[in-house]
Amino acid sequence: MTKFRRQIKDSEKESRIFLFRGRLLLFFVVVLMLVLVGRMAYLQVFQYDLYTLRSERNRTSVEAIPPTRGLIYDRQGQLLADNLPSHSLTLTRELTSDVEQVVARVCMLLELDEACQTTLSERSFQRRRPFEPALLVDQLTEEQIARIAVNRHLLPGIDISAQLLRNYPGGEALSHALGYVGRISEEDMVTLDKRAYSGTHYLGKTGVERFYEDQLHGQVGYRKVETNARGRVIKVVESERPIPGTDLTLHLDAQLQQVIYKILGNRRAAVVAIEPKTGGILALVSSPGYDPNVFIGMLDSTDFNSLRRDPNLPLFDRASRGQYAPGSTIKPMLGLAALENNVVTREYELMDRGYYQLPNDDRLYRNWRRSGHGLVNLARSIEVSNNTFFYNLAYNLGIDEMSSFMRRFGFGESTALDVNSARDGLMPNREWKKIAYKQPWFPGETLSTGIGQGYWLTTPLQLATATAALANRGKWIAPRLLASTNPQLGLLAEKNTQEKNTQEKNKPNIELKDTENWDYIFEAMTQVMHGSEGTARFSGRGANYKIAGKTGTSQVYTLSQETNRNTDELPEHLRDHAVFIGFAPVENPQIALAILVEHSGGGSQVAAPLAREILDFYLTPERLALKEINLAP
Repeated sequence: MTKFRRQIKDSEKESRIFLFRGRLLLFFVVVLMLVLVGRMAYLQVFQYDLYTLRSERNRTSVEAIPPTRGLIYDRQGQLLADNLPSHSLTLTRELTSDVEQVVARVCMLLELDEACQTTLSERSFQRRRPFEPALLVDQLTEEQIARIAVNRHLLPGIDISAQLLRNYPGGEALSHALGYVGRISEEDMVTLDKRAYSGTHYLGKTGVERFYEDQLHGQVGYRKVETNARGRVIKVVESERPIPGTDLTLHLDAQLQQVIYKILGNRRAAVVAIEPKTGGILALVSSPGYDPNVFIGMLDSTDFNSLRRDPNLPLFDRASRGQYAPGSTIKPMLGLAALENNVVTREYELMDRGYYQLPNDDRLYRNWRRSGHGLVNLARSIEVSNNTFFYNLAYNLGIDEMSSFMRRFGFGESTALDVNSARDGLMPNREWKKIAYKQPWFPGETLSTGIGQGYWLTTPLQLATATAALANRGKWIAPRLLASTNPQLGLLAEKNTQEKNTQEKNKPNIELKDTENWDYIFEAMTQVMHGSEGTARFSGRGANYKIAGKTGTSQVYTLSQETNRNTDELPEHLRDHAVFIGFAPVENPQIALAILVEHSGGGSQVAAPLAREILDFYLTPERLALKEINLAP
């Protein structure tokens, strides 16, 4: 019976266990309450400002208001670059859980090509901060807007916004002078001020648009809005209006620019025209051009690659970036250098038998006329473009003196105040060759330089600049596009010029010991156009004003001195370029210009006749009706 005894319940022990457990539970509850109270105190007291700001941001947000881009006008007040209203498609990534799916639906609805999904996905990342809409597609048609609106419930994060887009009425003719605005790329975002460009999707890429980007862009505004849980705007709390960009007035003559572009036709060519008295660039034409409006919309990669691979290089600005040998166009300036250094006099004459020989050298340096021109002085050698006279002149003048004097006319450096990315060209001398080739300078190279060939390279803009300085009788005025009298813009142009070492004050006037030498050279250049032997006499016939000009041939392929230069037998890409410089009227120059036509032969046959047409239009506008040239709108 004892082994089956029932165990008696120990109430005291159970009470102790219960009490211990109760105290332990109470301890944990108290600790947890203290932690909770402490956390609440920390959040509501010490972190009050932070979470108040976060809460406010959940309710309100600041949206950037992009400024209206400044307009661009020509000297006559004609609008060259304006802004047109357009509707764009944007995407806010934070408002959608599946960006790729939304982008795919957009491509399907807008009937875009297969490559668009990748492009739009990449564009969705091109923004400056979270919750900022990224631009996907601009210039939506009414049909596309309707399709998006009907399917809005399937496109979270997608929105349609109105904006002003750049428009260039002049099209191709003004493309290289004005440049274009393009979409802000990821590379641009690295260097751009994110605050200044908040809400802006485009910036100037080339030309005037690029150089004066800071002024044209303006200052961004903002608005503080209250939103609901879905991010929709309920009301505007406060706002600050953006400051529009500054309108620019250029020296460009849009009608002259259009006429020149039409006169050039399908030629690969460049024309630069300058007003000598002001330095204002009247025309900056590179042919062929391109339509700058295509860079504003969603440019198809196939179309862009087609532009890049076009053998005629429509994207290349021949006027300010093309570098060519100047040919005989530089003979008037070299003539002045020789007169200034007493290498020749106005009375000095040389017998030309068709060639020139260096001392102790059997090589013959040929004149372009194989039989020679007989007895020639400096004036006649300019009129008939005699090479023999200038071989002798260059040899006696020397390369260093020649280079030094020609730099006073702006050769070998970019002197334009506001032509974006203009190249420096090349004005060679002994020191340059020693550094570039680690070789000495040879006398034969001096002779080649004396007729504008060899290492010497210049841009059409530099040739026009030198011609304007010549027409001004040495008064140096750096060429410029901007004609605005706004002092702030003037200071900006000067600042940028200082950065490029092309300030006006760094280029002193060209002072001659004998000022009558200007008249002497002007008369020689006038004979080029109106003289009985002038190389461009056929282009000067019938003009009711006097033209001072000089033709030239820029050699592309060097032939043997014994070979007759019959360019018709050469492939087109090896043929010479035609070059011409001139100004008119001689008594009171209103326009100075330089023309270069690629692979077209001599300047007298091709470039000079084009110059005559341009001068006729500019100086006698009533003749425009006789030419039946239809200007672009």
